[in-house]
Amino acid sequence: MKPTEWNPELYMSKHATIIESGRDVLALLAPQPGERVLDLGCGTGQLTHAIAERGARVTGLDSSPAMIETARREFPDLDFVLADATDFSFPEPFDAVFTNAALHWMRPPEKTIACVARCLCQGGRFVAELGGQGHITELRRAVQQTWHEMTGRDLEWNYYFPSVAGFSALLEASGLEVREARLFDLRTKLDDGENGLRNFLVMFGGQYLRAASEPAREKWLRRAEQLARPALFRDGDWYLDRRRLRVLAVKTAA
Repeated sequence: MKPTEWNPELYMSKHATIIESGRDVLALLAPQPGERVLDLGCGTGQLTHAIAERGARVTGLDSSPAMIETARREFPDLDFVLADATDFSFPEPFDAVFTNAALHWMRPPEKTIACVARCLCQGGRFVAELGGQGHITELRRAVQQTWHEMTGRDLEWNYYFPSVAGFSALLEASGLEVREARLFDLRTKLDDGENGLRNFLVMFGGQYLRAASEPAREKWLRRAEQLARPALFRDGDWYLDRRRLRVLAVKTAA
């Protein structure tokens, strides 16, 4: 399966709710003036910019050339780095690493967490929010059935949606002591009314859509919408059954 090819324009125009929900995670980060902060999986840079507005010296990192190009164009005064989230390093340590709605794409997660731990100073903090155990269960069920009908095969999910215990164990194995961890439901209305789920699937399910021929993609989208509609469509809008895992951890071991 090919990796996801990100569309920055679609992301910014149709998925602003995902960016905005990340501002709640910033409150947990509480960046301070002069701190060095890494925004891991920065995307188009809106939250990187929000961190910089609080006076921190922030660097954004993403593995998507299209996302990094857009971030550099939107925020030319900030520092953005194109790098693999499972294999990165910096010459100077950071006071904090922040990541929102990105870590569940980074596989294998233990490599990403090892990089995070290495680039943090002693006592530095890691603040993360990602899809947690049970995330978008109804949508995944609809996509799984659609995939099986189209291909005759089961769909292999390339996402990391951990439990509190599983993610905490991974962090602690890299010397990051978990101070706060919370798994919670966050039902989210998608933008653009009737087209909301379709936009979401095109944006985040492109790796699966590309496995179908061009004429079959419309059929794939229509069938996924049909199957998901009873659980996720209400009063003219689509709602995702999101479950989020939000964590604050501190580096306590070398």
